[in-house]
Amino acid sequence: MLKTTNLTKDFGNIVAVNNLNLKIEKELFVFLGPNGAGKTTTIKMMTGLLRPTAGSVKIFDYDLHKQPVEAKRLIGLVPETPYLYGKLTAREFMYFMADLYKIDRRISSKRLSDLIDLFDLGSYANNMIQTYSHGMQRKCSIAGALIHDPQVLFLDEPTVGLDPKSARNLKSILSELVKRGVTIFMSTHILEIAENMCDRIGIIHEGELIACGKIEELRTRLKKENQSLEDIFLELTEGNVTEQVLRYLDG
Repeated sequence: MLKTTNLTKDFGNIVAVNNLNLKIEKELFVFLGPNGAGKTTTIKMMTGLLRPTAGSVKIFDYDLHKQPVEAKRLIGLVPETPYLYGKLTAREFMYFMADLYKIDRRISSKRLSDLIDLFDLGSYANNMIQTYSHGMQRKCSIAGALIHDPQVLFLDEPTVGLDPKSARNLKSILSELVKRGVTIFMSTHILEIAENMCDRIGIIHEGELIACGKIEELRTRLKKENQSLEDIFLELTEGNVTEQVLRYLDG
């Protein structure tokens, strides 16, 4: 379970995220917004990479900033830009990630083998990561985030750089993880992925959460029953935002 309460981050006079309140549990939640809306800042606060100006983040019963070790044991993160050790091989990197979480080597070896097969890393698993293409590094980053079997998984633009087969595999993996009770928080610019995969979506614009719910609920509340998610997103973020938000909040 992931919960934010009045989560806020400002950088001087710029409010990047303002009073964000979310509760997400055992579902695939997709976070949408234009560039600069506050998506990555939100993920950084939710994973302990950035301290909020105000508010709190809870991972199950643990306050992320008061009990960081306990909370972070339960999460996995795939950042928009992979942070990898170029002198390690993919196999070494995944073992390193598993050891950070104190996973028994017999268990991590099995998971590593499965992930290498899943992401077609077999031919490259013993090559240094610095020799990988961007897409291969993305696969390695995702595999490293999954090897400790996280209960809450954060993905920031996870399909960037993936080939079609790997993107399809990732969608299957995420669907299976949700069935197993994992909470997934994912940002993406690809609205087709959001519409096809998500249980609920949230739309952030200029640091404010302007819509949240199942797609059909948003269509009903905004009186846009026949519009695609793309149409709704563009109208909310490029049209008369204030009018649309007030209509949404009034139900």
